Amino acid sequence: MKIIKLRPNADSRAVRFGAPWVFNDQLVMDRRTRAIESGSFVELHDTFGNYTATGTFNSNSKIAFRVLHKTEGLEIDDDWIKEKITSAMAMRSKIYDTPFYRLAHAEGDGLPGLIIDRFGECAVIQPNASWANNHADMIADVLVDLGIENVHLNAQGRVRKIEGLDDVSKTLKGTLPKQVEVEMNGAIYIADLLGGQKTGIFYDQRDNHAFAARLAKGGAVLDVFSHVGGFGLAALAGGATRMMAIDGSQPALDLAAQGAKAMGKADLFEARKGDAFDQMNILIEEGVTFETVICDPPAFAPNKKAVEAGLRAYERVALMAAKLVAPGGYLGLCSCSHAATAEKFAASSIRGIGRAGRVGQILHRGAAGADHPTHPYLIESGYLKSIFFRLN
Repeated sequence: MKIIKLRPNADSRAVRFGAPWVFNDQLVMDRRTRAIESGSFVELHDTFGNYTATGTFNSNSKIAFRVLHKTEGLEIDDDWIKEKITSAMAMRSKIYDTPFYRLAHAEGDGLPGLIIDRFGECAVIQPNASWANNHADMIADVLVDLGIENVHLNAQGRVRKIEGLDDVSKTLKGTLPKQVEVEMNGAIYIADLLGGQKTGIFYDQRDNHAFAARLAKGGAVLDVFSHVGGFGLAALAGGATRMMAIDGSQPALDLAAQGAKAMGKADLFEARKGDAFDQMNILIEEGVTFETVICDPPAFAPNKKAVEAGLRAYERVALMAAKLVAPGGYLGLCSCSHAATAEKFAASSIRGIGRAGRVGQILHRGAAGADHPTHPYLIESGYLKSIFFRLN
């Protein structure tokens, strides 16, 4: 196994104490080091030549070294990967009654850059780091050994481009059905495993869906940036009287409509395709209100450079959505932007509500479910924030 070294001014204690990454400006990047193939397993040594950690290396990435373990001499092989995935599966099996969940959450499960979402006997993997992409077939073999018959590699995503990876998606094992029914919180979602966004469904909002459904019982709900109907279908399952979904993707709205039909709630479902801000403005002009409004937009602040613009966008969402909430109704706002902290997101949301002339109470703050564990040294792995208000 090749060796890379920390620069003399780089402190090895961060990695020793649990940090999962080492950036390229912290490493000795000589010609020998740069010649190491992307995704190779290497040992990290401090400037004095002492073993620090074993991990994966990519000289072309800002995150040049990702920690896999800190046991000197331990090889990264099929057995190591199987033990990590088996451990991750065992934890999910304790929490969820059915095998529909995020099976591996990258650094949060000690598998940096690797996402695996499970859909019963099917799995969709996103290998967003070179090592995981290089060993995708091995990962698929491990999943088959664990009882998952069909494995698809989804190569979408901005992160793969940063890592220098291709965008070619392919099925690695078995044959995946194009669509799978996923039951969560009493709702039925239709996940498009081959052509949908990310892996086909967002498991991370499961707990927030459940909370919103309790608020929406007995009233009308508006699900803005609805995707396949995450919040709205959960609300219908929880007793909402009707649902309106707004999204810019007709295929996503079609899947949401299929979910409502599968639940026997097609007559309570309505969809509006278009830009979410434009559609909310139309509803405001129409004077329409809803007992519950939920907004779950895409990442408006995907990096530090975009934070200020992103926070203004979140404020605008809150401003417009608050105008659509009936007196005494509920507003749920979400952010999946890891660069926007929970405090800044909440402050933007509160400003928007105030600008709408509304006064409210904060009822609940939510995060991703337990199948999206947060790495204690990596705040980015706790990206999802939600905040729920009651508005007067």
